[in-house]
Amino acid sequence: MNLTDEQVARVLALALDLARAGETEQLAEFLDHGLPVDATSESGDSLLMLAAYHDHPDTVDMLIGRGADPDLRNARDQSIVAGALFKGADDVVRRLVAAGADLDAGTPTARQAAEMFGRGGLLD
Repeated sequence: MNLTDEQVARVLALALDLARAGETEQLAEFLDHGLPVDATSESGDSLLMLAAYHDHPDTVDMLIGRGADPDLRNARDQSIVAGALFKGADDVVRRLVAAGADLDAGTPTARQAAEMFGRGGLLD
């Protein structure tokens, strides 16, 4: 079954909302049906970035487990781990670090963000 461009846009919008809301099981179903794990919004926010930014560790784990790239940056050159630091999502930050997120990528880098927010110990 081929989807129209409008249908593809709707599916992506729904998946992005599921990532924001931490609806892990429903989002996994979208991935099971062919949605790319590194799908992004128009502004370049990936499913993983949205789940991390909104502090959903289980969703982050599921996406990483399915091969999501922890180093994708959005259109503003923001990294996923720096965004999680900004939001105070410490558990998510630890998971991204464990997954090998590049702490020197993006603007600001995760190291710079950790220093700004006094949370450098999370990156050890």
